[in-house]
Amino acid sequence: MLTARAPAKINLTLHVLGRRADGYHELESLVAFAGIGDSLSFEAGDGLTLAVSGPHADAVGASADNLVFRAARELATRVDNLQAGDFHLLKRLPVASGIGGGSSDAAAALRLLAQHNRLAIADERVIAAARATGADVPVCLDPHARMMSGIGERLGAPLMLTPLFAVLVNPGVAVETRAVFSRLGLQAGENSGSVGRSEIPASIDRAALLPLLKKGRNDLEDAACSLAPVIVDVLAVLSAAKGSRVARMSGSGATCFALFENCRQAARAARAIRRDHPSWWVKPTVLR
Repeated sequence: MLTARAPAKINLTLHVLGRRADGYHELESLVAFAGIGDSLSFEAGDGLTLAVSGPHADAVGASADNLVFRAARELATRVDNLQAGDFHLLKRLPVASGIGGGSSDAAAALRLLAQHNRLAIADERVIAAARATGADVPVCLDPHARMMSGIGERLGAPLMLTPLFAVLVNPGVAVETRAVFSRLGLQAGENSGSVGRSEIPASIDRAALLPLLKKGRNDLEDAACSLAPVIVDVLAVLSAAKGSRVARMSGSGATCFALFENCRQAARAARAIRRDHPSWWVKPTVLR
């Protein structure tokens, strides 16, 4: 049996530069991956099956449109005689939460299938299957911090970020990505007027990175907050936490994060938030 981690994907910044003529939004995002996530195991066999367990299993299910199935089918159309088998997903991450749980699960499935079928992750067929499965799947194939642009198809080189101590909070509200982008109101071919990123060095320490992150933003925050006002509360709680340096929403929400100087500050903040908001999903973690 083979196993793979499917770490949470965190958008440290997310800039919407405009909307392309084909209707897709042009994005630019600094992405990092958390020390927490889902787990996927694989055992070769006849056919293709998926079992799901874990605290968020009921919200995902093992239906045919699960991204693990979709990724496996996309790879099978590109690789002759691909041997599939039985997957088991341990679902720890909340769904529709802006941290790429489904995309990371799909990328883990592609890594496991590639490993079993002796394919390189850089194989064009694996990359093509990732792109066909979903916009965030390619960046999750090799989960290291990097810049992502376009609709997710253009990936920068891995960045050697110093570990970032973070607290992730999700208030238990699912936010539909399509609805958030629609709320932006950009027409096809329209430029948003949003300014892009500052250059991120390939290797940067925490002291230099945090001021750069403060200058960034998530251009989807206002739209997501209008659809799910509780996000405003989450951001306020994270911003007010002792030691919080940056508080921001990830992806299209509703998960938000705060960055701290050290793991002790993050752990203390997580305990306090969990005590005051017991219904929220609260996790201290490290981003890389």
